[in-house]
Amino acid sequence: MTVRAVDVIAAADVIAYHSARHKKSIARSIAAAHIRADHIEEALVYPVTTGTTDHPGGYRGALEDFYTEASARLAAHLDAGRTVAVLAEGDPLFYGSYMHMHKRLAGRYRTEVVPGVTSVSAASARLGAPLAEGEEVLTVLPGTLPEEELTARLAATDAAVVMKLGRTFAKTRRALESSGRLAEARYVERATMDGERTGELAAVDEGSVPYFSVAVLPSRAGAAVPQTDAAEPERDREQERERGQEREREPRPERASQPAGEVAVVGTGPAGPLWLTPETRGVLAAADDLVGYTAYLDRVPVRTGQLRHGSGNRVESERAEFALDLARRGRRVAVVSGGDPGVFAMATAVLEAAAQDPYTHVPVRVLPGVTAANAAAARAGAPLGHDYATISLSDRLKPWDVIAERLHAAAAADLVLALYNPGSRSRTWQVGKARELLLEHRRPDTPVVLATDVGGPEEDVRVVRLAELEPADVGMRTILLVGSSQTRTVRRGGGDEVVWTPRRYAPEETR
Repeated sequence: MTVRAVDVIAAADVIAYHSARHKKSIARSIAAAHIRADHIEEALVYPVTTGTTDHPGGYRGALEDFYTEASARLAAHLDAGRTVAVLAEGDPLFYGSYMHMHKRLAGRYRTEVVPGVTSVSAASARLGAPLAEGEEVLTVLPGTLPEEELTARLAATDAAVVMKLGRTFAKTRRALESSGRLAEARYVERATMDGERTGELAAVDEGSVPYFSVAVLPSRAGAAVPQTDAAEPERDREQERERGQEREREPRPERASQPAGEVAVVGTGPAGPLWLTPETRGVLAAADDLVGYTAYLDRVPVRTGQLRHGSGNRVESERAEFALDLARRGRRVAVVSGGDPGVFAMATAVLEAAAQDPYTHVPVRVLPGVTAANAAAARAGAPLGHDYATISLSDRLKPWDVIAERLHAAAAADLVLALYNPGSRSRTWQVGKARELLLEHRRPDTPVVLATDVGGPEEDVRVVRLAELEPADVGMRTILLVGSSQTRTVRRGGGDEVVWTPRRYAPEETR
């Protein structure tokens, strides 16, 4: 308890506290030494906790009526001129029962809320484990969330505390396991109170878990750094300098139980953090090493002790082998790709390298991301609403004759086209050639979505007509979506043109 809390109790006429039907209040037991015989006590006994109720409004209706009645009891004391102190375990405005009193009374009576020590802070202190360091994100979750939601949020965050365990423990454990975080999870029961228990969550018996317990994923960066031989990291740094890799000076400490390394190939979407999936966020946070094209690595937050190995845009094979070599040494490696790693990106390069004898035993995972075609389509409307083909116009890894043949085939089949890599500083003629070829199959007024830097600071999404498509408007960060004979446009409310391709195909009406 804080000194201020003791003073408030001493000055109060009425001491109120919530309890279950057994009328045992943990909040009261904590403050018992400060409650006098002349205090008026108001036990606010819940009509239902985890059981069933015959209230016509169900569980929620029963509680709403209870909070209204309890507030009226406290208001009667206040109207009589008495000072009321409502006891709350932890902090009154942090998942506490007092909040329901506050909403009903604070607007009518002068109110002071005295902050308390939350179970989150108490659990961290008892574990001796920092919750968050630097720019790490701490997420506090109620165990009552749906299992899939718990899993997604646990996968996406750096550190977490899951409250309200008890009956939700089994679900929370499954969510921790599904998100790949179970090995990190710690368990704290009745922190700072009699009966306190701490330990590895994976070893806790489900049947022994009370409501007053929490699951903790402590800071990854905040772990104590063990003493190590300084010579070995220096040799590692020299080897990586020879390979032209970038590295931060402070590596993460080795894990106490070093698991086999792995490579996860992740997509960052077309731009920044808003396009990351929860699974990708979690893998990026857990990685020992990040490997990728420097422009894509710049999208990922810098974390203490995490090593970043940036390189140019045309060394995919070397980058993949470097990542696999790190994983062979027991490192958790995230290969960072733009968009979706499986669409004209790093997943293929990594899997090709992983098929070679030195790497066949290295685990490789591919995590999906938002690809440029889907991002551009969403900005423009729904041009990919029906069948479509995805083709790269880059002739760096395949001859133009093959590209032209595929463009002819897809256009003749009346497919919407998503054209990746249409142009760059060194490739300026492919867009013009593609336009000429497509005009052999499509009307000149066929809508084309010209989308550049979708999700980025220089985003530009326009709708032009196929005959008016200008190669000079196409750059390295541009994708083209070329409509089929069915694709439609409309200008809604005088704003930008919206594009969509109907799901029903009716060629007799349009061709």
